[in-house]
Amino acid sequence: MLRCTTGPLRAFLLLSMLALCLAGRRLAAQNSAPTPSISLPGSQSPFTGSEPEGKATSDVLQLGLRDAIDRGLRNNLGLLLSSDQAINSRGERWKELSELLPNLTGRIQEDAQTQSLAALGFQKLFPLFGLKGSVPPVTPAFNYFDMRANLSQSLFNFRSIEKERAAAESVKTAQFNYKDARELVVLAVGNEYLQAIAGGARVETAEAQLENAQALYGKAIDQQKAGLSPGIDTLRSQVELQTRQQQLIAARNDLAKQKLSLGRVIGLPGGQEFVLTEKTPYEALTPQPLEVYLQRAYASRSDYQAALSQVRAAELLHRAAAAGRYPTLDLDANYGDIGVNPASSNGTWQVNGSLNIPIFAGGKVHSDLLEADATLKQARSQLGDLRGRIDYEVRASLLDLSSAAEQVEVARSSVQLAEEALAQSQDRFTAGVADNLELVQAQESVAGAHEAFIESLYMHNLAKIELARAIGDAEEGVKRYLKGNQ
Repeated sequence: MLRCTTGPLRAFLLLSMLALCLAGRRLAAQNSAPTPSISLPGSQSPFTGSEPEGKATSDVLQLGLRDAIDRGLRNNLGLLLSSDQAINSRGERWKELSELLPNLTGRIQEDAQTQSLAALGFQKLFPLFGLKGSVPPVTPAFNYFDMRANLSQSLFNFRSIEKERAAAESVKTAQFNYKDARELVVLAVGNEYLQAIAGGARVETAEAQLENAQALYGKAIDQQKAGLSPGIDTLRSQVELQTRQQQLIAARNDLAKQKLSLGRVIGLPGGQEFVLTEKTPYEALTPQPLEVYLQRAYASRSDYQAALSQVRAAELLHRAAAAGRYPTLDLDANYGDIGVNPASSNGTWQVNGSLNIPIFAGGKVHSDLLEADATLKQARSQLGDLRGRIDYEVRASLLDLSSAAEQVEVARSSVQLAEEALAQSQDRFTAGVADNLELVQAQESVAGAHEAFIESLYMHNLAKIELARAIGDAEEGVKRYLKGNQ
């Protein structure tokens, strides 16, 4: 058996073993409590980006939650794209409406020409009347002037009428989608702001723990010099001190990245410094009965109203496809002056009314009906799925809210107990009745308890925002919910 007696090497081995032990415990704690997150539409959702507003200034911006939400509602990319889609849908509606409105055009024409009588057959026709050889092949040049207004109007076209109604429903769908996009912006901004608040709390906790670890390390050195504790106690305190230093470095880096992410969502210019004016709030929220929330969700959620409008639009498009078999009635009219020149022109007019009856269109109406059937079935299926998803989101939000509230209470109690245990371990170590292994373990317990408390606060407030979103009240109600009001 080989025995190592070299002092520095022995100290190094003890220090390495202790560091591995502490790192293993921290890794196990992290794996048991994964970082919570929310999901937004799309793998690279436009709601995580924005169009920056203005230019960065040297002033430090004071940013509250309400101000962050207002900035997000002005600059978030997902909302800007949704606004453009609403404008596009209005353009599509005007395109369909133009088929029903009168079309009036004006034209001024000056014409100079000759005509080939030979091409028109006059040289063959005139010999029948004994005029052979007396007809020139081309007429002399002549000109005329024509100034005319033309009017065309669809008097009855049921297909165009139904397509315009469908386009109007599509406009409503786009408007509801825009309102729903505002709700998603509130959810995204609220989540990023709460994460930044939690990051700031982690930095403050890490700073306090580092300060405590420095004091305990200094006490361990003093006791070792006085011969009251072995060198292993000093090594443990040094490992704990360095661990707290690493934790603080990581917490500051995470906070800086979280603030960058928040700035991206709300459209702050790059390099703009800001501080969060709100701390992690905690107010208990007494939930209402599930049926109340579900009724509010089905009545208020813009995405559900958009899905209903989409179904109505699909039904109207189906009727428009069937109307391809119906007759149409059109009117064409014109009025103007025609003559050799404007001074010697005469007024003329013409009115044409036509009834068009489709007899056979090569199966086009049948193909349109098949496509309209498929579109209508898809819209109805999506509506049913969304209704089920709303039910799930409301129930899940209430479960998360209840669970997070209980976790906050347990985590708060755990912090108090861990800090009491740390104080007792400090007294035992100072009195010399225990080594600092117990003290280091108590410090780890305090750090874990504070992390669990910060995370539970974040989860509780996020559950409130998600509940407000689930019932369609995020934009107006997020501040009330965070304060415990409904």
